[in-house]
Amino acid sequence: MSQQDKKNESIVLSRAQSRRVDQIAIEDYGIPGIVLMENAARNASDIIFEQLQHRLASKGNAPTVLIACGGGNNGGDGYAIARHLHNRGVEVALIAAVPGSKLSGDARINHDIAQRMNLPIAAWPSGPCDAWLASESAVVVDALLGTGFSGDVRSPMDELINRINGIDAYRVAIDVPSGLDCQSGQPSNATVRADMTVTFVASKTGFTQSAAEPLVGGLKVVDIGAPNEIVQRVLERDG
Repeated sequence: MSQQDKKNESIVLSRAQSRRVDQIAIEDYGIPGIVLMENAARNASDIIFEQLQHRLASKGNAPTVLIACGGGNNGGDGYAIARHLHNRGVEVALIAAVPGSKLSGDARINHDIAQRMNLPIAAWPSGPCDAWLASESAVVVDALLGTGFSGDVRSPMDELINRINGIDAYRVAIDVPSGLDCQSGQPSNATVRADMTVTFVASKTGFTQSAAEPLVGGLKVVDIGAPNEIVQRVLERDG
């Protein structure tokens, strides 16, 4: 972890502030969203790969990572993470909670890349998903719902989250545990219980709430390549 990442662990951003960081990076600095997603995914994959080595050492099973992807940018992160892990020799499988045909923007780009790489992708709740969820994956990555989520998780994604919670594996949430409101810290009707949350840019307001702490697990903050000055600018605006 870089010194900047360690520094940002002490910074807490609201949902709106997190969105503004991305917006300023894209609109004011001209950094394409796909570049921010690529940086986020690569840095998250480094942490997942490190955890995978610990799990393999303790469990002695095959290097398998199961990644559940949603329909927004959080899902796009998941597809990009799968590519980076595959390139490091890790056996990956992907559960698509939303069909690729319904994705758009950066998420669609990364889904299509994973598809062209012939990475195994199964639509939830089809048969292959059951087999993968019943297997002994060393790490399960939650890339279903991001910081924009609030309210209740709808069917059939709620069932997928419940199945993920039932797996005997190390669970890593990307940016925020799916089903957790990153602003209030309140869990929903179905919320991933992460062993670790890899969040982007800075911690989130809801993570500090007592109801969220056991769901977030260990917290790692990673860089997305946005200029460091953006966070300070956002904080000063709201200060």
